[in-house]
Parts: sequence; structure tokens; C-alpha cells
Amino acid sequence: MRLPHAWFIACRSRDLRDRPLGIVMQGTPLVLFRGASGTPAALEDRCPHRNAPLSAGRARAGELECGYHGWRFDPGGACAAVPGLARRPERAPRVPAFACEERDGYVWTYSTADAEPRGPPFRFPHLGERGYAAVRREITVRSTLRAALENALDVHTAFLHGGLFRTRGRRAEIEVMVRRHRDRCEAEFRGEPRPEGLAARLLAPRGGMLAHVDRFILPSVAQVEYRIGDASHLVVTTAMTPQEDEAIRLFSVATFRLPLPGWLVAPLVTPVARRILSQDARMLALQADNVARFGGERFANTELDVLGPQIARLLEAAERGDGGAGPVGAAAPEHEHRVRMRL
Repeated sequence: MRLPHAWFIACRSRDLRDRPLGIVMQGTPLVLFRGASGTPAALEDRCPHRNAPLSAGRARAGELECGYHGWRFDPGGACAAVPGLARRPERAPRVPAFACEERDGYVWTYSTADAEPRGPPFRFPHLGERGYAAVRREITVRSTLRAALENALDVHTAFLHGGLFRTRGRRAEIEVMVRRHRDRCEAEFRGEPRPEGLAARLLAPRGGMLAHVDRFILPSVAQVEYRIGDASHLVVTTAMTPQEDEAIRLFSVATFRLPLPGWLVAPLVTPVARRILSQDARMLALQADNVARFGGERFANTELDVLGPQIARLLEAAERGDGGAGPVGAAAPEHEHRVRMRL
């Protein structure tokens, strides 16, 4: 799957310093560097002169110098200098360039070369907002993008993460409202009491009814939101960057406001988040191995798989170039239905 005209996180801002940084995005090798003003830039990681990787070169005065013959390229991919030539070359080939934008502590890169972005990158909610603390985690999983997105949003916490958020004890019957928009889909879980797992007890020590919404936002953002009353609010947002067909880099940000101080809760949330991510990574790798053993994917869905089919539909449309890019809440849903389940 290759998604055109999409923003993906290339790296953390702190990882892009004085040296060029090579990454892979949707199977394409890219090189990132900082221009003269410190603004990030991204080029195809191949010098047009003799095919050397530009990531093996160095940044000089806001330009990228190939480590093989010293050809230099500006942030737009134009050849700025060839050693031994008295003036800037007029017919030297350029390098495909990819738009970059730095926000929320990450460098975002546009997936279509030499194109004007159709909109800005995603913005993580509540970062830096008064009263909210944040925990960030990263991990690379062996998975397809669709499988990784479904894993982040389907209901498996009582089994794969038993005791951390939910348990296998008594289950409440709840209603789920499923909505699909042009650029996203969401499942709103209604009438759910606070689960008994460790993370849920941190979220709401005194119990209560849980307001719970799971979202997928094109091109590759999975978001889980929990709220209990006015005091407790947790949003776990994971932006996924497809590196190869079965290598997905997850950039996860949990922003939360709780009755307890954020500085006290963050050290407790961090190991729980690490444990959940490692369990997901292990299961996704086992899933990928089994798909390979049987020679391909085969999915079975019931009405309880509330977001999986919607995610697949949106991804397929985005791959064709039909995916929407409007802001969340900009239009009425294209589809909605209700499901009852025990959770």
C-alpha cells in the first residue's frame, strides 16, 4: 500500500541535527537535513551523478553535499555546485524533493515528491496545554499498515493486555455508535463503566462511567480517548509511518489530565505504555509470520469489528487518491450505524 499526498512523521526533531539522516518512507529511501535557517528538508537519498546515497554526505551552509564527488544540492533538490566548475551548473539534474514541516517535536514529510501539500500535518491534541501532561513512546512493528491500525483500535485489551486496562471479569452491555467520514472513522462507546485494569484505575481512582471514543484519521493516525467526568481525560494518539511493506514506525503520544499531578502520574504511566506497546508488537509479528506461512491475509469480520472494515475502506480510497483531507468534524458522516456488545 502506498498513500500519495500524505504526511508522515520522518523522525523526532531532536534526531535531526548537523548530520544528514537517512530514513525509509513507504519503501522510498529519503535523506533529511537542515537548511540554512534550520528548517528541515527532505530529498530522495540518491545523488543523480553516480547514485551514491546522499545520507553518506554532509550538510554544508544549508546545502547537502554528496560524499562521493562533492556535488551539492539545496533544500529544493536543485544542484547548487559541482566541484571544479566555475559557476552554478545550468543543466545538472535535480533530486526529487519532499515537503517538510516541523511541529509538536517531530519532523513531518510529505509522501509525494515535488508537490505542494494539500493541507498541514496532523496536530497532536493537548500538547503543552495547561493542566495536561504527556508521555511519548516510539517503536517499530513488523506489520502492514492496516493490521497495525486495527491493532491500535480494536477491542482486545481484556485478552492481550489483560489486567493492564481491562480484565476478563464481568462485562457490561454497551452501545457503540460507528461513524465514517470522508477522512476518518470513529466508534463511540456508550454506557461503559470504568474497567478494572491498572491503567483504568490510574485514570479514575474513584470509578465512574467512561466516555470512550476510538478514531482513525487519514492517512495513518489511530486515536483512543477516555474521559470520566471533568477531572480525568486521556488521549492516546499514535501516528504511524510505513517504512517498508511490513515495517511500521509508531510515534505514540499520550496526553492526560488526571486528579493527581502529571509529574506524579507520568512515571507510572510510562511502564504501562511500554508494556502495552511491546505486547502489541509481539502479536503483530506473530500475525505477520502466520500470514506468510499461509501465503496471504484472510480476514473474518462480525458486527463487533466496528472499525476494521471502515479503516480498510478509507485506506483503499486514499491509495486511489480519493481520500479526504478536511478537518475533523467538518462534515456530516457518510455512514453511521449502531452495535450492541459486551465489553
